[in-house]
Formats: sequence, structure tokens, C-alpha cells
Amino acid sequence: MSSVHLDKLSKFYGNTVGIVEVSFDVYPGEVFGILGPNGAGKTTAIRTLLGLIKATSGKATILGRDALVPNVELREQIGYLPGIAATYDRYTARGYLRFIASMRKMNLDDEIENLSTRLDLDLDSHIHDLSKGNRQKVSVIQAFMHKPQVLFLDEPTSGLDPIVQREFEKLLHESKKRGAAILLSSHVLSEVEHLADRIAIFFKGKILVVDEISKLKEKARHRIEFTFSRQIAGEDFGQNTNISEIEVEENRLSCVVRGSQRELLTRAVELGAFEVRTQESSLEEIFLDLIGAK
Repeated sequence: MSSVHLDKLSKFYGNTVGIVEVSFDVYPGEVFGILGPNGAGKTTAIRTLLGLIKATSGKATILGRDALVPNVELREQIGYLPGIAATYDRYTARGYLRFIASMRKMNLDDEIENLSTRLDLDLDSHIHDLSKGNRQKVSVIQAFMHKPQVLFLDEPTSGLDPIVQREFEKLLHESKKRGAAILLSSHVLSEVEHLADRIAIFFKGKILVVDEISKLKEKARHRIEFTFSRQIAGEDFGQNTNISEIEVEENRLSCVVRGSQRELLTRAVELGAFEVRTQESSLEEIFLDLIGAK
């Protein structure tokens, strides 16, 4: 059973599109990435799902409960890191985190200390004196410190230096290992590719595709270069319909293949290919290919 379920969830601001009939599931022990350019609908999807803005239509559940109806007990099992953190500047970092813990009716002092050490955060500094990166550390701690069953992370590594990012990744993997369902939103393709098990690609408020990254790459464009023992002609591969952008130079041929490479490789061997070089599509190339078709 999924921990998070969206069924044709939509949000409109008058005539302006927020999200349109967004549907997907996030399962326990999974990092589900939502990817898209700024303004694609990622944050709107998260905020609508959390009930922070009212849905226009559709349904959503978190841990089997209606997510669109206020429920304090359900919120206690959720960790949320917003894209733009809002904290109370009059507090120290420690005071603010204790305040959040008290709202959850928990004593989390030990976990606050542990996470602050891991993220190299001075808990006794006032929040108004902290840099953007250190404010982000405070937000990360408040999202993770109560070990929630579901995590919503909107642009979570914004402002974090590379060393702290690696510690954040460890926290993510630890949460995943204990069975938390994690929804991670980002416009940084390399981050999503590195961390997510599955992704949904958003564009103009709609989902273009939901799939495992490995399966997306299998379906994506690949550039392949062959070296043959004799001069070759592009026409020799003309019957293969999933090949395009054929370029020939004496005994070398390069082309783009989409989907299965079996037919292409079989034909290349028949024609005497003795060297093959392949270039796998990155997630960025897959993303650009998808939105280029829209």
C-alpha cells in the first residue's frame, strides 16, 4: 500500500493553472522525485497535497487518510521542508527547534543535538544571524528530527555546501531504510537522478511521465558510434525505424537510436563492426527531450 496517493489532483488560481489532474503514488522506503523547471507545479503539488492551499478538484491520501482534510494526528507523522523556509528570527536555532518539538508534544533534545553536530550547526546562534545555508540546516533538522513516516522535501539542498549535502544524503538514506516514504522536489536534475528511485517529470502543471530512472534511460535516445572493417554507407541501416541522425565518415558511422538496440547491433555485426561506443542519455537530456515534444 502506498504511503502517499494522489488521484487527479488539480489546483487553479482563477484561470491560471497550478496543477492539472496530477496522479502518482509514493511507497514506504522509496524516494520519489518530482522534477521540472521553476513554475512547473512542483511546489503547488506539495502544498496542495499538504492542505496548505485548497485543492480545486481531485483526491489525495497520506498514510491512508484524507490529506485534504485537516488532521493533527496525521501531521505529526509528516516532515516538511519548504522551498522557502520561514522561521522565527527572535529564537536561537536551539530555541526554535525545541519550540517545534513542543508543538509536536515531544522531547527531541537528543536528536536535535545529534543532527546539529552532523550538519555542523551552532544551536546557540540566533536565527537572524544565520546565513542562508545555516538557516537551511535548521529547516532540515526540523523536518527529520521526529523521524516521520512521510517526508516532503522541496528543494532540500538549496544553500547547503557540498560536505553538508553529503550528510543530508545520509539522512535521506537512513530515513528510507527505516521505511519512510520520501517525496523530493528539485529543479536540479543531477540531484534527483542521484537520489530518487522513481521520478515524475512536471511541465506546465502536468505530469509528462512517471517511471524508474533506469527504465526512462532504456526508452531514451542513445548515441552509438561504430567502427567497421570497411567503408560503410548510411543506407545499410535504412530499414531500422528507430534509428535517426545517421552520420557516416569512411568506415565510421554514428547514429541516434531510441528504445531497443538489438536490431541495430545485430546489423552492425553483420556488416563487420569491430568497435562500438555508446553514450547513455543523462536525465537532463531525457527531460529536455520530453519537454521539447510539448
